Amino acid sequence: MGARYYGADSENGDRIDDPSEDALFMMISDLNDSDNTFVVAQPDEDDPVWFASVSVLDERDYEIVRRDTTRNEHEVTTSTSINDIARDLTIWMATRRISAR
Repeated sequence: MGARYYGADSENGDRIDDPSEDALFMMISDLNDSDNTFVVAQPDEDDPVWFASVSVLDERDYEIVRRDTTRNEHEVTTSTSINDIARDLTIWMATRRISAR
């Protein structure tokens, strides 16, 4: 059985179904600039209408992309705080679950 709401996948093949804030923190912490450069979270369905991704820009900076086609949202930001990224993405993804019900 897949994720109830969404899954998070990293470039190196790690996957977590319905990741918690702590799980996202760990996945982002494991990113590097050679062979594990991004994490993508999206609904566990064909043709998902939203996604969020975190990519390594350099050793301290991360690019965060949030896209939701149903709300015409497309936001690209940068951050140096893995804590803030994990918290913000958890909140953002939770609002997607509520609106999808």
